[in-house]
Amino acid sequence: MNEALLTAMLVTDGKTLLIGAGVFAVLALVFAVFASRRILRWPTGTEEMGRIADAIRRGAMAFLRTEYTILLIFVILLSVALTIFVDGGSWAGFQQVLSSGGLSDLIFGTGGKGGTAAAFLAGALCSVLAGFIGMRTATNANVRTTEAAKTSIGDALRVAFSSGVVMGLSVVGLGLIGIVALTLWRGNAGGDPAIDFNPNLIFGFSLGASSIALFARVGGGIFTKAADVGADMVGKVEAGIPEDDPRNPAVIADNVGDNVGDVAGMGADLFESYVGSIIAAMALGYAATGLGAERTNTLIVLPIALAGVGILASIVGTFFVRAKDEKGLSAALFKGLFVASLLFAGLAAGLFMLLGAHEIQPAQATYTGEWGIYFAVIMGLVLGVLIGKATEHYTSERKRHAQEIAAQSETGAATNIIHGLAVGMQSTAVPLILIAATTFGAFWFAGLYGIGVAAVGMLSTLGISLAVDAYGPVADNAGGIAQMSGCPPEVRERTDALDALGNTTAAIGKGFAIGSAALTALALFYAYANKTGILDKGINILDATTFSGFLIGGMLPFMFAAMTMKAVGRAANRMIEEVRRQFKSITGLMEGQAEPDYARCVAIATRGSLKEMILPGLMAVIAPILIGVTLGVDAVGGMLGGALLCSVLMAIFMANAGGAWDNAKKWIETGQLGGKGSDAHKAAVIGDTVGDPFKDTSGPSLNILIKLMTIVSLIFAATFKGFPPPG
Repeated sequence: MNEALLTAMLVTDGKTLLIGAGVFAVLALVFAVFASRRILRWPTGTEEMGRIADAIRRGAMAFLRTEYTILLIFVILLSVALTIFVDGGSWAGFQQVLSSGGLSDLIFGTGGKGGTAAAFLAGALCSVLAGFIGMRTATNANVRTTEAAKTSIGDALRVAFSSGVVMGLSVVGLGLIGIVALTLWRGNAGGDPAIDFNPNLIFGFSLGASSIALFARVGGGIFTKAADVGADMVGKVEAGIPEDDPRNPAVIADNVGDNVGDVAGMGADLFESYVGSIIAAMALGYAATGLGAERTNTLIVLPIALAGVGILASIVGTFFVRAKDEKGLSAALFKGLFVASLLFAGLAAGLFMLLGAHEIQPAQATYTGEWGIYFAVIMGLVLGVLIGKATEHYTSERKRHAQEIAAQSETGAATNIIHGLAVGMQSTAVPLILIAATTFGAFWFAGLYGIGVAAVGMLSTLGISLAVDAYGPVADNAGGIAQMSGCPPEVRERTDALDALGNTTAAIGKGFAIGSAALTALALFYAYANKTGILDKGINILDATTFSGFLIGGMLPFMFAAMTMKAVGRAANRMIEEVRRQFKSITGLMEGQAEPDYARCVAIATRGSLKEMILPGLMAVIAPILIGVTLGVDAVGGMLGGALLCSVLMAIFMANAGGAWDNAKKWIETGQLGGKGSDAHKAAVIGDTVGDPFKDTSGPSLNILIKLMTIVSLIFAATFKGFPPPG
């Protein structure tokens, strides 16, 4: 393409392209509203079904209100710290701004710097909205899914999947609208006229998303697993009553937990992943050197444009998710994903040709031909599919690993747990090799920028991939409502079929999130290294300071996992004691002649989880700042490297071990090895209980931990010892 024409097109049309991406984001929200209204047209069933669903909804919303009230205090305090120490540069610098009357410019970033605190608030608000919308929709859809299951499994899938669509499209719509708005904000008046761009704004937005996501994931994960462990250990193992039996006092708390952990927590988690991947690629584009202004502009807007066409591909893919019977469930879900991925690859190629981006080769790229950046994007897209398949191989009840764990249950819980741990450890090899190969390939094709856009490619179809993941908790709730309200057996059979597949898609979703977290954190790590100057001189792992940081960083994920696992244990102990108390003290409860105190169990889980989430969340924010101000920028670089490696390994290990334990139990419940009530089943329930905090609390929180630590390091880098580096 003619160089002068390329320059003119990008300088004049860059904002038009951003506005176009914003239109796709709005389209996602409009389609989410349409899907939500479609759910509400389904009937809610009997009065008893409505009563149970209302109890679940009230418990879930009460948890969210309390959680967001606590988080409001954290958000305000961190906003003040950002305004003073990041936007103001220091306390003295902030006072100078106050005396000069420039506080408004500093807060909103209209003077060429600042705006981090305001963008942080925007990111936190969007993350809260994503979780709230998902929660509200899921608690409306669960009872309607139960009612639809009375007709057919296809109708039940349609309602549950529509709920997932609302979640998925709300996440990508809110995330992309926020990034587009902040990119269009005039925050760099004195900079390059072709880039009107203030990186402080997008970094602040990412920090807001990451902060809320970590607390939401940890808090929701502790709640859901405390309730789940209490319900299973006392109800299934000790009392010998079925899952979701209305006599179990923890059963409503268990269903509430599915929503606060696997819907609101997961929504905030993947909102943060989506936003983080786009922003990391933008940051690397902004930091690109040796390129003309028009090309730097292309590298900044390209991740946003890719996200926009990904939304369109996701919407189209949702129309292909249809199933007539249980055999067609898996094919229906993966058909939608396949169509969306294929369409995205085609639309992205057209976008590259429109922008002339296929002709651009960023610095560091070894590949000298055209389409290098596009190939990096496609590598990320393929990585997501391959990690999903690897996760399915290690966790699905139809595969040998989960079945081997089930077979080990015949000799007791100890052998079940030993084999489950081994499977989790073994499962780290393939994903790490895939991530390493993608990192190497993306760098070869497009340099550091290639790693960033590979993460964008991996999350490009999040609108539908999250929908495939998020329908599972709705199906799980639907099964609970069917059991508690006395629906015909075939209703529970249909919801169980949806739930079983939902367990596999949830495990795949966790692997997907962990893989994207690795690429995103690596891209943000490079942005940190570029900002602090250590990218040019390199990180010397043999340097004592750097190696000390590396060791500390490797230790932090283990400390974080220990904190969250113990938190689940403490909260579960309180739940178990309460369930036992009610079984003993409420006359006629076991005979079905009295109703348990569900509200007390919900309150216990709420108080315990929100109290326990604070310390792990604060550790993620404080640790990089503390190391930076005491040991300096090199130590933080070492810390991020150690934390990245150990977080990814721990997250994959815990998520896959937990998923395999869960599906081993479900395989026995299909009638294998003696079926429900057998000794093998009791051992598998214990293994599944151990795996619950692995896969739903600690494991998925670790991928947020590393990104939050990296973005905190990037934002607060100017306050670290040795910044800017000597020379």
